[in-house]
Amino acid sequence: MTQVTLTIDGTPVSVAPGTTILEAARAAGSDVPSVCVHPATTANAICRVCVVEVGGMGRLQPSCVVEVAPDMEVTTRSDRVDRARRTLLEMLASTVDLEEAPSITRMIADYGADPDRFPDARRRRTEVIDDNPMYVRDYSQCVLCWRCVQVCADDAQYTFAINFSGRGYDTQIGTFFDASIPQTTCVFCGQCLGVCPTGALKPRREWLLDRGMTPEEVTAATLTRRRRRRR
Repeated sequence: MTQVTLTIDGTPVSVAPGTTILEAARAAGSDVPSVCVHPATTANAICRVCVVEVGGMGRLQPSCVVEVAPDMEVTTRSDRVDRARRTLLEMLASTVDLEEAPSITRMIADYGADPDRFPDARRRRTEVIDDNPMYVRDYSQCVLCWRCVQVCADDAQYTFAINFSGRGYDTQIGTFFDASIPQTTCVFCGQCLGVCPTGALKPRREWLLDRGMTPEEVTAATLTRRRRRRR
């Protein structure tokens, strides 16, 4: 197979056709951050934290979806790139509770982002949704990365129990017609919890322990009645 040769941060790199800039950069050792990218989901360029400079292109490019091209010149770190990433992280921190998002808080520290840069921003404040025995949903911690929607859909489970709801600033992850999780097509596989980068989706047992319950109280609170077999 013919390889595609390009330059990343001044170093020649050869990769297979169809490789994204993000994949090529990480394979070459460049640390390109991202919030929405996950190995189990399809890249969708939602967060834009992975933007890079590409020679001949005026705008910064989302490296997770742009494929490499022969003789492409990519710069993964520059004042312009750092400023864009820093601003995006500051906007995220100004509206979302990131206390349980270690990967994102590390990015904030790495790029010197100021979480208090936008003090007048309207923060997402929602009640925790505790409607099933397996997990809770706290959308005040949701960064709308789309990972949970993707694994619930055709990236993995083909269940389609959850999706986006609302528009603009009021967009959030939800269920069709705001149904409770047990009323949806959810099969409680847990894959959405596995890809969530924040505390927006959390196992119910863990959530109850965080609230101060003892292990015995948690066990009692999460017991479900077994259906009796019909004779």
